[in-house]
Amino acid sequence: MKKIIIISVIFIVSILLLMGCVPGDGTYTDTKPAGFFWGIWHGWIAPVSLIISIFNKNIGIYEVSNTGFGYNFGFYIAVISGFGGLSVFRKKRSKK
Repeated sequence: MKKIIIISVIFIVSILLLMGCVPGDGTYTDTKPAGFFWGIWHGWIAPVSLIISIFNKNIGIYEVSNTGFGYNFGFYIAVISGFGGLSVFRKKRSKK
């Protein structure tokens, strides 16, 4: 039981530390737009960004100051792979 609590605390602290890079936090300007790799990151953290945006109106799930196709492609890849990857953990139904 202690191992599960320790792992949970480490996971939560890691998520909170990494949330410094959420879309719409004012990090990007027109001179330095978000690119492909930031698109991947923002796609991975989109569910968490959505929850944060409920409490902070400046945070979004998508960075509006981006490089265009590169950012969009990275965001799309991350969202699809992240949510599609959940099917790996599902139990397979046995056919009767």
